[in-house]
Amino acid sequence: MAAGRYRRFLKLCEEWPVDDTKRGRDLGAYLRQRVAQAFREGENTQIAEPEACEQMYQSLARIHSNYYKHKYPRPRDTSFSGLSLEEYKLILSTGIESTALLPGWFANDSLRGHRELCNKTDMLDGKTCGIAQRKF
Repeated sequence: MAAGRYRRFLKLCEEWPVDDTKRGRDLGAYLRQRVAQAFREGENTQIAEPEACEQMYQSLARIHSNYYKHKYPRPRDTSFSGLSLEEYKLILSTGIESTALLPGWFANDSLRGHRELCNKTDMLDGKTCGIAQRKF
């Protein structure tokens, strides 16, 4: 049974794309690393918790197949910022100074002067959840 799980995880790793623009932060690369650690002995690896392993595989397979994207379709491919998918990919890529790329990155510049909105998005660890620092 472990051999079958191992092969299924390997197939998932082969199908999962690696995004070179997110060096050190890519989910596909992380998945490959974790599968290599979990199945150190390959098909001969003994699984301590087969149910948890199966649940993890099913969850990853749903993410990979865009199950929830199809189950809950979005009416529009945009967000509150008005940025396109390509602009988000550019901002989230590793090694690019996003503040220099899109100086007025909100479509209508609607958040200018609303610093209190940014303060409300502070996370518990003190960091903000903003995708790019913006000076108001």
